[in-house]
Amino acid sequence: MRVYIGCGGYSNDDWTEQGLIYEGVRKDDYLATYARHFDAAELNSSFYAIPGLKAFEGMARKSGGRVRFTVKLHRVFTHDRAPTDADFDRMLQSPEPLREAGVMGPYLAQFPFSFHRTPANRRYLGQLAERFAGHELAVEMRHEGWDRPEVREGMAQRGLIWVSPDYPPAGGLPEPQLHVTGDVGYLRLHGRNAGSWWEGQSAAERHDYRYSRAEMDGWAQKIALAADDLSELYVLFENTTKGHALHNIPQLREALNAHGVPVQTPDPGHGPEQGRLL
Repeated sequence: MRVYIGCGGYSNDDWTEQGLIYEGVRKDDYLATYARHFDAAELNSSFYAIPGLKAFEGMARKSGGRVRFTVKLHRVFTHDRAPTDADFDRMLQSPEPLREAGVMGPYLAQFPFSFHRTPANRRYLGQLAERFAGHELAVEMRHEGWDRPEVREGMAQRGLIWVSPDYPPAGGLPEPQLHVTGDVGYLRLHGRNAGSWWEGQSAAERHDYRYSRAEMDGWAQKIALAADDLSELYVLFENTTKGHALHNIPQLREALNAHGVPVQTPDPGHGPEQGRLL
């Protein structure tokens, strides 16, 4: 099993604080710097506007082929749920530069909590799976009604990747377990800030949480148990607020290695501007 570890987004301005990886780094150089520390990135900007070919070409070039990109579907697919043929064409065609560079990971469909397990929503998910046939599509369900073995069995039959989430204990959310529906796994670590999950005014507030070493070890144990069932696993940390993920990722790498799951740690190089993960 090849484990790819990274963060939700790479343009995190709060990583410019003293001692963090973007201190003194120009915004144009964020991705090149990111690529020296991580081998996966979840592209969140595509949720708001689908980048064009040139933007994806730039990502492939600046990352130097060292980062696997997972691409979040635009909100028209998951929140509005009224995509046109043109939306499908753009979503499927624009990341072609990533495919050509060999750094394209799964698409990510992040459905909202309001997307309940109803007959209409089940039909919509089936239609989405058909339109993305031939492409890896990871699906995150935030309502606990989907967190059932028969749902994952149906997703496996349709070639969909169940996104295993780590949510706060805030009620109504899927349990923090690693489930496998195919050769590729997808784990999103949101943090466990129960106090701000529903009341938070922004994603930054909801993800303001730093995992303990014991919590990282717990996930390493779950990953080790699934290692024989997967060829690839993407682990994306969403708790980028205040650089929390920068502390937790080295802890997870260490824990995975200790549990017999080898992970590749990118070589940040040498020099004052390069070796500053933490």
